[in-house]
Amino acid sequence: QVPLVESGGGLVQPGGSLRLSCAASGSSLNYYGIGWFRQAPGKEREGVSCINRASKHTYYVDSVKGRFTISGDNGKSTVYLEMNSLVPEDTAVYYCAPVPCDVQGMGLSVPDNYWGQGTQVTVSS
Repeated sequence: QVPLVESGGGLVQPGGSLRLSCAASGSSLNYYGIGWFRQAPGKEREGVSCINRASKHTYYVDSVKGRFTISGDNGKSTVYLEMNSLVPEDTAVYYCAPVPCDVQGMGLSVPDNYWGQGTQVTVSS
């Protein structure tokens, strides 16, 4: 199933919103934990949010708390990242990958072959 397929990025003005989608290509999403990561130009990839689709546990990095919401649609085998009140610092390529997601936090170790193409999010006026 990996790599997963990301979509929904685009160009948005500061304060705007986008909804990203993460799905398995041509099959069901057979992972309990799904995480969203982002990588801005010249920066390392960082974990943004994750969801455990079984326990419904969610995690958010401090910089997006209160602005981003992760959710899972088990019927569509899709995980979404709703991003509101976007700021220029949110500009990055966003990726999703299967990771552990529980009360201990978000798994950050992802094999290289798990990364998909990502989806570009640009926040600019």
